[in-house]
Amino acid sequence: MKTFIDKFSHLIVATLGCFDRVVFKGHLPFCYQQKLEQFVDYVLRIRRTEFMAFAEKMSQKLVDHAEKMGDTCPGGYEYVQGKGRKKDGLVLPLITQHRITEGLVCVRCFQECCQTFKLIKGKGRPQLKSQKRPQRVLYYYYLHRDLGLLHVRLQTWFPFTIQITVNGHEWLARQMQKKEMGFNLRDNAFTQLDDPKRAQKLADQFAKLNWVRVLNRLAHEVNPLLKEKWLKGWHQYYWVTEQAEYATDLLFTNRQALSQLFPRLMDHATLNFSAQDILGYLGRRLHWKFDGEVVTDCKKDRWPGARVRHQMKKNWLKMYDKFGLMLRVETVINDPHEFKVRRRRIRNGERRMVWCPMNKGVANLYRYEQVSRTANERYLQALAVVDDPAPAYRQLHPLAARKINKGRSYAGFNPARREDVDVFAAVLNGNNLLRGFRNVDVRRRLFGEPKGSTQAARDAQRKRQSGKVTRLLKRLHVRRLIAKVPRSHRWHVTDAGQQLLGAAVRLYHRLLPGELAVAT
Repeated sequence: MKTFIDKFSHLIVATLGCFDRVVFKGHLPFCYQQKLEQFVDYVLRIRRTEFMAFAEKMSQKLVDHAEKMGDTCPGGYEYVQGKGRKKDGLVLPLITQHRITEGLVCVRCFQECCQTFKLIKGKGRPQLKSQKRPQRVLYYYYLHRDLGLLHVRLQTWFPFTIQITVNGHEWLARQMQKKEMGFNLRDNAFTQLDDPKRAQKLADQFAKLNWVRVLNRLAHEVNPLLKEKWLKGWHQYYWVTEQAEYATDLLFTNRQALSQLFPRLMDHATLNFSAQDILGYLGRRLHWKFDGEVVTDCKKDRWPGARVRHQMKKNWLKMYDKFGLMLRVETVINDPHEFKVRRRRIRNGERRMVWCPMNKGVANLYRYEQVSRTANERYLQALAVVDDPAPAYRQLHPLAARKINKGRSYAGFNPARREDVDVFAAVLNGNNLLRGFRNVDVRRRLFGEPKGSTQAARDAQRKRQSGKVTRLLKRLHVRRLIAKVPRSHRWHVTDAGQQLLGAAVRLYHRLLPGELAVAT
């Protein structure tokens, strides 16, 4: 995103990349039907018909523990009835009212529909089938010494699934307090940072924390059943990252600076970014086996707070403003299997490091950060072409001028000519972001497959088209708009190429002929 920051450096005060909302979920070993039946038969050693009464007793034990915990905190314990209640809104007034700085704030109990088990008839003996049913769900709200404001959600029925939601900005604020660094945290965004570079170094440590130990401590505080003898050997939660949001924030000098630029950024992202582009920003290539959807959704009905969201299956990339002062680009990962991680696997009888689909285990949180940060940076890099139309068009003059290189003259390009703009769009294609592009990639996008009546005719046509593409690439190369990938037949677009070619494509598709004449 260096190009974007350099271009608007007179408007941007500070930048920060940090995890925002992260949801961890813990599962006990008997979260599946077969495992639970084994647990009931061989560990509890009770009849399956007696299991529901046993589960009811354990559920009440969790609620009794929650009531005792509530007696020790300022907000107390409360069973909250009614739908549509905002849970977080119940907590913030308590923190202000009681001036709480650390510890348990309150405990709340809600009736929710969650995944649990139901006793049904089976062949020879009853079965415990997984099914959703209403149950009491406990919410513990903490002002944690290191993590800041968080909440723990615990189901009171088997399999006692637990969910812990933390915020990376809250954690970072606590770390900066310890370092005596100046900042201003508003909601989940920093509106002022005395030392952005040092803050970024601290933010990079979030994914490296020993999350298993941190989460287990919180789980043992809220779930007393983990200490029961009958749960011995089955009491360890397996922790996964259910959802992770990673935000790249750009703090602007004032509201006016962002309000003038943000609408143009939204328009450009909505009208110009194709499905291939979005996949490229997320580190994916468009493949014929891809069986999902890539959807762009834009909401402009609220200022500030308008946003653009690009959704790829269950993951999305979005851009919005915070308080009219901050531009935030955020990647949200709900399904990590769409991305890759390096793991040791046995291949051809040898154990080696290979790229494989990423699972939700908390050990992969560092990879969540890498994927999300890179996606945000690619997205901002692509937005760097946005500017006032007239200055951007004048900037294209070097593209149209004739170029002399080693005594040889190379013709310029015409940014108002459809054929030349198609060349620019072909090399800027989203699929080229990861590995670059080859002559054949550009040829296919410009000309498609040859349609001669015979194989010889098709080969001859393919050769002519390939030669034409070679000459076009040479004209781009001498202008340093594309560069050769070392030790390969591939090319990649340079920073200057991203800026000039992207501006040319945008202006061609967005400006009317009359406006083009004025701009020139």
